[in-house]
Amino acid sequence: MTARAPNWDELRTFVEVARDGSLSGAARRLGLSQPTVGRHIDGLEAALGLTLFTRSPRGLAPTAAALALAPHVEAMAAAASSLVRTASGEAAADRGVVRITASDVVGCEVLPPILAAFRAEHPGIVIELALTNRTADLARRDADIAVRMVRPRQSGLVARRIGVSRIALYAHRDYLARFGMPRSPADLSNHCLIGFDRDNSSFRGAGELARRLTRDDFGFRCDSDLAQLAALRAGVGIGGCQEPIAQRTPELVAVLPSAFQFALEVWLVMHKDLKAMRRARLVFDYLAAGLTDYVRRRPLAARAAR
Repeated sequence: MTARAPNWDELRTFVEVARDGSLSGAARRLGLSQPTVGRHIDGLEAALGLTLFTRSPRGLAPTAAALALAPHVEAMAAAASSLVRTASGEAAADRGVVRITASDVVGCEVLPPILAAFRAEHPGIVIELALTNRTADLARRDADIAVRMVRPRQSGLVARRIGVSRIALYAHRDYLARFGMPRSPADLSNHCLIGFDRDNSSFRGAGELARRLTRDDFGFRCDSDLAQLAALRAGVGIGGCQEPIAQRTPELVAVLPSAFQFALEVWLVMHKDLKAMRRARLVFDYLAAGLTDYVRRRPLAARAAR
C-alpha cells in the first residue's frame, strides 16, 4: 500500500525521465531544475514504495517496476494533454490546439508548406507536430490527427486514403559522375548504398529491394530516415526516396527505376469523436487536400490557384 497517492507533477516527471533517461534531459523538457526533477522521482518512489530507476553508464535505467508502470502513466499524460487541447477553444471556434503526428520525413519534408498555408488562413489555430516513426495511438489520444503510411486497423477512427507515394532508388548526379550509373541490380554491389543500421522496420516493406539487400550491403548505415535523406542529397551514395521529394531536388537522378520501385499508401486518420470539433475538421480537410496534391506531385500554389 502506498503512503500517499502520487501527485501529477511527479507522474509527469516520471514520464519525461523514462523517455530521456536522465534527470538533466527531463529537466530541460519540463522547464524545471535538475534538483526539482530528482525530488519528484524520489517522492514518487516513496509514494509507491518502489525503486523506479537505477544509475547506469548511459544514465538512468528504468527498473522492471518502472517499465510496468510506464504505459499507464503515458496514457495519463496523453489524456491530460488531450484535455488541455480540448479545453483550448470552443468546439465550433476557429481557434485552439490541434496535435498532428507524422513520420520524421513526412513531418520535415511534406507537411511544412501545407501547415504554413493553413496557418496563414487560420492564425487562431495552434499546430502541435509530433514526429515519430512509431504509430501513435489515436484511441488513447496521443494525437488528434495522424499521417500514416499504412492502413489504419484501430476501430473508432475516421480514416481517409489519400493515395500512393512511390519510392525508388536515387543518387546525386555528382556521385554518379564519380562512380558511374549502375546498369543492372548486380552493379549495386560496386556502389555505396544508404540503408539502415540496427532498425530495419522501415526497410522491411521495401519489396524486392528488401529481399535482395541486408545490412552488410550498406556502405552508409543510419536508422534516421532524415539522415539517410541528407546523405543521399550530399552524394554519399544510392538510397531510396519518395518520388515527390526527389523531384524537388533536380540533382537527384533515378537509379534502376524499372528494377526497384515500391509504393507506400498514405492515410489521414483522426478519432471519430473529433468530427464535431471545427478546428480538427479544418486541419484534417486541409491536410487531406495538401497531401493529395503531394502524392499527385502538384505544388501547393497550383491548388491555391484552382
